Amino acid sequence: MIRRQWERLRLRAVWSWEGWRHVWRTEGSLHQWIWANLASAALALMLPLTPGERAAILMGGIMVLAFECLNTAIERVVDDISETRRPRAKQAKDAGSAAVAVAGLAVGAAWAAALLRIAWG
Repeated sequence: MIRRQWERLRLRAVWSWEGWRHVWRTEGSLHQWIWANLASAALALMLPLTPGERAAILMGGIMVLAFECLNTAIERVVDDISETRRPRAKQAKDAGSAAVAVAGLAVGAAWAAALLRIAWG
């Protein structure tokens, strides 16, 4: 029983890594978000933020990467069904892109709140 569960966990890790590698190879926007996350994390670790602020900023950045992976999944499924331009296909792709943007805005809001607290003491 434990061996079977361990194997299932191992396979999940393998599949997740394959998914990450695919997004890394095919989506330039993931690279941009990673650079943004590195800069954000560096600042979050250097500035006098509270542990909660730091956690929110770091977690938000990771969530943006997760949403980018989900957006890529939506794009692949839509394109697999048909590459013909269709209004609902465009809506699905646009909604995935919007999810990434909203997650990015959430990180921006966390930064704004933290910086306002620092500025206003």
